[in-house]
Amino acid sequence: MKKEIAVIGAGWAGLACAIEARRAGHAVRVFEAARTLGGRARALPARLPDGAPVLLDNGQHILIGAYSATLGLMRELGIDPDAVLHRMPLQLRFADGGGLQVPAGWPPPLDLLAGILGARGWSLRDKAALVAIALRWRATGFRCDPQASVERLCAALTPRVRRELVEPLCVSALNTPVARASGQVFLRVLHDALFTERGGADLLLPRVDLGALLPDAAGRWLAQHGAQVAMGVRVQALSRSAAGWLVDGQRFDRVVLACPPWEAARLAAAAGLLETTGWAQLAQALQHEAIATVYTTGGTALPAPLLAMRTSAAAPAQFVFDRGQLGGPAGLLAFVVSASSEERGTLEQQVLAQAREQLGQAGLAPLLTVVEKRATFACTPGLERPAARIAPGLLACGDYVEGPYPATIEGALRSGKAAGSLGPA
Repeated sequence: MKKEIAVIGAGWAGLACAIEARRAGHAVRVFEAARTLGGRARALPARLPDGAPVLLDNGQHILIGAYSATLGLMRELGIDPDAVLHRMPLQLRFADGGGLQVPAGWPPPLDLLAGILGARGWSLRDKAALVAIALRWRATGFRCDPQASVERLCAALTPRVRRELVEPLCVSALNTPVARASGQVFLRVLHDALFTERGGADLLLPRVDLGALLPDAAGRWLAQHGAQVAMGVRVQALSRSAAGWLVDGQRFDRVVLACPPWEAARLAAAAGLLETTGWAQLAQALQHEAIATVYTTGGTALPAPLLAMRTSAAAPAQFVFDRGQLGGPAGLLAFVVSASSEERGTLEQQVLAQAREQLGQAGLAPLLTVVEKRATFACTPGLERPAARIAPGLLACGDYVEGPYPATIEGALRSGKAAGSLGPA
C-alpha cells in the first residue's frame, strides 16, 4: 500500500532511506535544512592561493572494502567505485617507513598475519604479542566485557603496537581515544574488516569530492523518480495527528528523522508524547567528538596517498592525505585530527610544525581548516544508543542509532536503508 513518507535530513542516511522508500513505490518528501546534500560528509567550495576554485571536503573520509551497503548503493546509482575510489591494502605506514601493511589479494586472516610478521620497526616480541591477542579475540568470537575500553582490551600488547596500530585504528574507526573507546565496538570493526572477506580491510580513498562520491547522484536519482527534495528548509514542528504525523502542518503516514541526533531530539521532544520525550532524552545525552581537517598548500608529493603520523600533545594529526595523488591539485595536503580539542589557530601551527618534523615539508601554508565540533558520537563502553523506532509511524536513522558499528558512512547507510524499507514502526 502506497504511503506518504517524510524524511527529515538529506545526509547519507536520509538519502539511502528516501531511495529505499521510493523504490518500494511510496511517495517521498525530503526536508533538508542546508543548501547542499550530504550532511556531515559533504563537499565544500574553496579557492587555491592563485584564485583557482577547488572542492574540498568537510572531513577526510576513508571507506573500506567491507562497506558492502555503501558500495552497493553507489553501483545502483550508476557510480563505479573503481573510478571514484583509490583502493589500497590496509596500511598504517609512517613517513620513516615504519608500521604495518597487509599484502594485497590474500585471504583473511593470512593477510593480517603476513602484515604483522612483515611490520617494519617491530620487534619479535611486538609481533608475537599481537598474534597471540588476535588469536584470543578470534577464539572468543570477538566479544569482550561490554564495559571494557580499548585501552583495557589491548593492555597485553607492547607499547609500540598500541602506539603504532591500536591508537590510530581506534581513533580513525571510533573517533574516540583508546582510554574512553568501547572495546566491544572496536572488536566488531576488526572482525568485519579483517576476518570476514578478502579485501575487506582494503582502504578506499575518495578520488572525488564527497558530494560527487554519492549525495549528488542520490539527489538526481530521487528527482528522476518523482521524490521531492526541499532544500534550505528546517522543519520546525512535528506532531501526531489522528491520521498519522504532521510535519509543519503537512500530513504524512510515516516520518523518518534522518537529521543529526540533537536536531532529532528537538523534534521528538516537541511532539510531546511519552515515548518521544524518552527517546529525545537518550539522543540528547549522547556525547560528541570533534574532527578537524587542516588543508595546506605548497607541499611535495608523499610516498603514498595516505600516511600515518606520530602523535603527541604538540603533534595532533593522526593521518595526512596527499590530495594531489587523489585527483586534486598537486601540493594539496589534508591533515586529520580526530577527537580534536585545540583552538583553530593553535591547531594549524601545531600541524605545520608536525609536518616539518615528520614529513620534511617546510613550505606548507594553511589553506582551510574545517572543524566539525560534533562530527561523531563518543563511542564509549556500555553506551546506550537511541533505538531506530521512536513511536508508531516515527523512526530515526543515522550513524548514531542503536547498532553494532561506530559513527561511519556504512553504519549511516545501513540504518537509512532499514528505515526506508518500511518494516514495523
